[in-house]
Amino acid sequence: MASLDYYEILEVSRDASDDEIKKAFRKMALKYHPDRNQGDKEAEKKFKEVNEAYQCLGDREKRNIYDTYGKDGLNGASGGGFGGFEDFDLGDIFSSFFGDGFGGATGQRRQRNLDNYPLDVEIGLTVNFKDAVFGKEKELKYKIKKPCKACDGSGSKDGKKETCPTCGGRGQISQRRGFMSYIQTCPTCKGEGEIIKEKCIKCNGLGYEEENISFKFSIPKGVDNGLKIRIAEKGNLSKDGSYGDLYVNIRVKEDSKFVRNGDDVYMEVPIFVTQAILGETIKIETLRGKKDLELHVGTKDGEQFILENEGIENIRTKKLGRLIAQVSIKMPKKIDEKQEKLLKELQESFNVKNNEIIEESLFDKIKGWFK
Repeated sequence: MASLDYYEILEVSRDASDDEIKKAFRKMALKYHPDRNQGDKEAEKKFKEVNEAYQCLGDREKRNIYDTYGKDGLNGASGGGFGGFEDFDLGDIFSSFFGDGFGGATGQRRQRNLDNYPLDVEIGLTVNFKDAVFGKEKELKYKIKKPCKACDGSGSKDGKKETCPTCGGRGQISQRRGFMSYIQTCPTCKGEGEIIKEKCIKCNGLGYEEENISFKFSIPKGVDNGLKIRIAEKGNLSKDGSYGDLYVNIRVKEDSKFVRNGDDVYMEVPIFVTQAILGETIKIETLRGKKDLELHVGTKDGEQFILENEGIENIRTKKLGRLIAQVSIKMPKKIDEKQEKLLKELQESFNVKNNEIIEESLFDKIKGWFK
């Protein structure tokens, strides 16, 4: 690593500001962090280089020495060089960038919920295609958590707790990985620093009990697959008497006739070859019942016809999308003698000769490409 320049490691210029250096370190530390690259020795090496570079360039005094004398000048700097890697908590450094809620054991303890469970609840709801288009009332059934009455949500039989033997009450432990040690949340007390001495018999130390919930929920018109709907105060119950929110994840079943694309709907319309030639008006089944589809003489296979305001109502703007009907021309698989005679007469009426291709000018052909 001696041959690498600290500025090159962080990919910044030598006149980079303190803020630019800090941003570069944040980006590269996230990229090469061992938790994201487990077993990757090269990433581990890069992570070490990034941290060494930031310990120098992130300190005004050390940076001035480095700019003047290089790495050799740092050997005599106060503090003994780079001995600060032990018990290095990356989460605490990120907290200085993003706030305490970003990560690390310290931030997690400060942001810990007063309850033993998250207040928000997520459930999945599968709906039929037509119900997603037009909306429908559904009954939602799920479970919520609420504080155990027997122990008042503490999880302890007598309400007492004792110091966690694993972390000694700190809520954190130090774990060594290769060349570094990391501060992590204690797995025994989950960062509390205390453990329950005797578990509550009713909730087995969980601190909560579950309740079955059921209520009517109106699916809005136009919901799409993957949409998440928030219903306020239908989640878990907190110790302070407030409720979290319920999030309903919508999954829409595929339909056998219609394919959705945003607010537009596509459908295939199979027609017989004579209907395409004659340009008939045919009845098609749309989302809102049967409608007339006017073909034109010589309708082509794969040609699309657009019906405005026959699509799906946008859940926000309430505007209707389009229905795109794509024609699929069906040919006869066999014909009898009478049909063969009639088809030959039809062919002759168009001056099409037997066993010859249809002559078409190059100009007409090119024009057809753009239709």
